[in-house]
Amino acid sequence: MRSAERLHEIRQNIKKWQDKSPLAAKEITLVAVSKTHPVEAIIALIEVGQKVFGENQVQEAAAKWPAIRKLYPDVELHLIGSLQTNKVREALALFDVIHTVDRESLADAIIKKNKTSGVRCKRFLVQVNTGEEPQKGGVMPRNFPSLLEYVRHHGFPVEGLMCVPPADALPAPHFALLRTMAEGAKTPYLSMGMSNDYETAIRFGATHIRIGTALFGERKV
Repeated sequence: MRSAERLHEIRQNIKKWQDKSPLAAKEITLVAVSKTHPVEAIIALIEVGQKVFGENQVQEAAAKWPAIRKLYPDVELHLIGSLQTNKVREALALFDVIHTVDRESLADAIIKKNKTSGVRCKRFLVQVNTGEEPQKGGVMPRNFPSLLEYVRHHGFPVEGLMCVPPADALPAPHFALLRTMAEGAKTPYLSMGMSNDYETAIRFGATHIRIGTALFGERKV
């Protein structure tokens, strides 16, 4: 199946689950996860109307996206992978949205670098480790209130929450937890759901779904 056909099928599924789900968001952003995929595959999706993309690593994005932006200046790029503090300056210049703020030191680095010139990114989400997996990024749910209080006290704008449920767990409880946390924090965006569980995420109110394999095919390693 070609990328245009995959995109059309996913958009149809999104609309179907929006119509069927009382909690579904009115607007859902499809983030095409282009990590490890070549420029040619990305451009093929842009040419059929996809405008929002996600990358996991700053270094990979820096190698691909400046050239793409010259051709397609209206595309939007999201960072959906962990961010190291020493990559903050580069990330702020490359990305429009960062989904993975998860600690005070990272927020401090972003606040500091955000005052300099060349900043593109203006929207930030906090990643929550809903499965409390030690190998995965994200603030633990029990520590989220203190992180939220800290960043808001320092004037850091948090517009939403993001999670990646454990691979071996049912995603619904994790999406339900994230929705409850977002409601308590009064943040409008919910980044949750990937190729294998985005329909469930839509049922729980996802505003951003991150689709890679279902759009591009199996990842090139």
